Amino acid sequence: MKIKLLHFKNARKSIRFSFFSAFIFSFVFGCLSFIGVNYGAFLLVNEYQEGQYLFNLAPVTFVITFIFSFYSLTRRIIKYIVDLADGLQTIAEGNLHYRVPVIRKDELGRVATNINLMTEQLQQQIEKERKLESSKMELITGVSHDLRTPLTSIIGYLELLKSESFQNKDEYKRFLQNTYNKALHLKKLINHLFEYTRLISADIQLELKQIDVQQLLEQMLFEFEPLAQENGIHVIRKTGHSPVMAFLDSGKIARAIDNLLMNALNYSIKPGKIEVLLRSDQDRIYIDIENKSHPITKEQEEKIFDRFYKVDDSRNNDGIQKGSGLGLAISRNIINLHGGTLTLTHENGIFIFTIAINKG
Repeated sequence: MKIKLLHFKNARKSIRFSFFSAFIFSFVFGCLSFIGVNYGAFLLVNEYQEGQYLFNLAPVTFVITFIFSFYSLTRRIIKYIVDLADGLQTIAEGNLHYRVPVIRKDELGRVATNINLMTEQLQQQIEKERKLESSKMELITGVSHDLRTPLTSIIGYLELLKSESFQNKDEYKRFLQNTYNKALHLKKLINHLFEYTRLISADIQLELKQIDVQQLLEQMLFEFEPLAQENGIHVIRKTGHSPVMAFLDSGKIARAIDNLLMNALNYSIKPGKIEVLLRSDQDRIYIDIENKSHPITKEQEEKIFDRFYKVDDSRNNDGIQKGSGLGLAISRNIINLHGGTLTLTHENGIFIFTIAINKG
């Protein structure tokens, strides 16, 4: 019984039910008008011997009453259909911000809801394509700018060497060394750019294997410490002694961690320290890399993971650009591919980059 009542309630929300009801009511009103006119004609004929012509008007009255009743009962539905058609025309003309009103709960209401959903999805897709196109242009602009700077320096030094515009052998060696350093920086930039474009490709595949993150981190810090000591940086390890297992792409995770370590080394106040903390809970692994540097603004903090973004004036105390501007962007992309997060906490010149990643 409840199921039948439910079906009846749902049927009442149907446009077919609305049109059927309008037809029945219009037919009934038409019949009543037909009967009324015939009855009036019958009375006039019996009493006054007049009114025979009214019998001929009865069918006309039926048709007029039926049309008027059916129009009155379906007027709102027809108007709503016209509104939907006008709305579709507006959307088709390019106004994707327009939404058709959803004022019914029948099939027309569902059509309106689907039109709005389709428009919203189309708008999101167009915005996504625009952002992608804008992103490509920004990438080209960034690459052009960052490749031009070391390349211009290399050409300048080579012209000096070619014209023998050096005073002695020491200056000659200095020009040669500077050219070599710029060439290495250019190679590093190209490698980072190639790696970044590969990471954002839809075809990227992770080689997930179960690895001991504690052992991986220990090995990386063992190789990193001599370089840190040469630059006046003391490395503090807080990685524990117990294995921390997780399914990760070891090569890519190692690259992400290495980028963070090199970023801390390049921008730390020297002499100073870099603290590396490994911690975990039941589901996730956390790696904190902490160093002290010059404070940055909130706006700089929000942009620090953007590609080609460098905070050289604020964080690099010798004023030399040491990074490609892609290291942190590469690290975040790698962590995102693993379903994790890479975040920055910054307060009073203390920078803590935190990797949070699932174990399985």
